[in-house]
Amino acid sequence: MSQLVGQNIKKIALAIGLCSLTATAFAQKSSTDSIAEYRAMLQDGNPADLYEVKGEGLWKKARGPKNSTLEKCDLGKGAGVVKGVWVELPRYFADTGRVQDLESRLVTCMETLQGFDAAEIAKTPFGKGEQANVTALATWISAESKGMKFNLSQSHVEEKKMYEVGKRLFFMRSGPHDFACATCHADDEKRIRLQDLPNLTKNPGAGNGFGAWPAYRVSNGQMWSAQLRLNDCYRQQRFPYPLFTSDATIALGVYMGVNGKGGEAIAPAIKR
Repeated sequence: MSQLVGQNIKKIALAIGLCSLTATAFAQKSSTDSIAEYRAMLQDGNPADLYEVKGEGLWKKARGPKNSTLEKCDLGKGAGVVKGVWVELPRYFADTGRVQDLESRLVTCMETLQGFDAAEIAKTPFGKGEQANVTALATWISAESKGMKFNLSQSHVEEKKMYEVGKRLFFMRSGPHDFACATCHADDEKRIRLQDLPNLTKNPGAGNGFGAWPAYRVSNGQMWSAQLRLNDCYRQQRFPYPLFTSDATIALGVYMGVNGKGGEAIAPAIKR
């Protein structure tokens, strides 16, 4: 009898353990699915649409000391072309002799075509003044490539160099918590709170993660550019903010963008 009771206890314990594992898996799946449904519901009324409208208006409006528009700005496909440029940035530009992402290239055009001071724009806090306008411009331009596949160039030696710099920065551990970008974004199936953390070293994570920014942050009611998103990652690692349009953030953009080749651009997205 005692042997039979012992066997039954083991069976009950096993059943409880299986139920617990099932419940945990269900809870995780439900959280992920719930967030996906939440974003899908908000996407129809994504406030990023307002920033798109603002960005298009800024592109066509004569502004700055030179009272000129940005309609002759070359983002990589010729003067004035915006469709398809986002999925090929960052890339090398011969006129500046450097690899640039969308924001840094826009600042170059604002300086050369409109007469704005690039150094002053870089010093402006995020969400203020001309930096806010850069974000709006980036939102509209990224939307013009929505649904296209990322295909960043690695043909120029500077592009290859920036990929390697970005890779080293991605895996570099430092700061008071000995964190790196890779701490959160180099493995599959990692989570923080209720949110999945994409693996940015390969697809689909690299394409999904890199391809979603600029994005509207519901939690703080702000439109975030890719530059701000990367800078906030540095903040969470307890690093000082990189300068706006810094080579560090551009190099990380090259690394993630190349890793995300073939991924679909969904920017401007909506985030929690």
